[in-house]
Amino acid sequence: MDCYIYAVEKSLDSYKFNLLQNKQVFINQLKSRNLAARTIDEGAIDENGGGNFSEYVAILSGNDDLLEKAKLDKKLAVLESERQAYHRNKGNAKGKLNEKTAGIEKNNIFIGRFTRDWEYLNKVAPVDAKTGLRPNPLKLDGVDSDNIEILGNRLAAINQKARTEDDYMKIGTLSDFRILVRTERICDGDTQTLQNKFMVEGLDGIKYTYNNGYIAKDPKLAVMNFINALERIPAMIEKREQENAELSKDIPVLQEIVAASWPKDAEIKRLNEELATLNRKIQLTIKPAGRHESGTDDGTEMKGQKATGESDDTPDLPRKARHVPSMEIAAPSNGLKKIS
Repeated sequence: MDCYIYAVEKSLDSYKFNLLQNKQVFINQLKSRNLAARTIDEGAIDENGGGNFSEYVAILSGNDDLLEKAKLDKKLAVLESERQAYHRNKGNAKGKLNEKTAGIEKNNIFIGRFTRDWEYLNKVAPVDAKTGLRPNPLKLDGVDSDNIEILGNRLAAINQKARTEDDYMKIGTLSDFRILVRTERICDGDTQTLQNKFMVEGLDGIKYTYNNGYIAKDPKLAVMNFINALERIPAMIEKREQENAELSKDIPVLQEIVAASWPKDAEIKRLNEELATLNRKIQLTIKPAGRHESGTDDGTEMKGQKATGESDDTPDLPRKARHVPSMEIAAPSNGLKKIS
């Protein structure tokens, strides 16, 4: 059984078969996982669905220039949409690049400050090579003893009585590091409680805490609170370095996107030039309505009006009598005879 497909030249059949071709290409792209474009125009017969009524008008008019103009307009609209999306993505990439770069710079600043405090701690209180323990040079204001029990009891008394009103109050030193306490308000439903938090301040003002700033009730553990807070510095440096490594992964790609320019600017320029040339051609082929006919008709009508006007406006003049020749009656040729 043979199957024939008929199409009418210079009709919408060409347009419909073109739509079928577009759908076939799209389906093949999906099957082969090679979908280059994210926007798909199936040519639906509505303005929102991608179909352009101007193309139908151009096809039905039989003017190839109008059809070509409609296609160029549609191509330019698609390219303009792509360009806006490209610059929008480029702006987003620039914002992300600035954000990641700023994050890396911020982490580097903290890493430098952490490193300075850690190096200073190892200088003034180095770890004992034999025992592997670090000395604790804690000094509390108003206490002249190095006894752990006395220092621990003093910290417990400060924790019970100190009220700093959300401000930092110095209570001692650990070499050149300041020991601080701060009273914070903690809300639990309708009730408020006051909690003191203890911390050690680094050389550049960074506040280090251990156990979230809460002091232990055991005197030995309470005295070790601040040295334990400083021992967390290497882990804090490592965390910042890991964040920098994570932030740096996307920076080369973002830099490439920001530095690149849209590759279809030349195509838009070319299509605009073609469209301008086509518009001039269309304007030249359009015949001004009524220009030639009105000139000829006006001249004819004016002449006709003038002739008629002269006939109507000419006054009646006395007419001369004209000689009318006598009528001769021819004798009948059928041979009629007189009957008496």
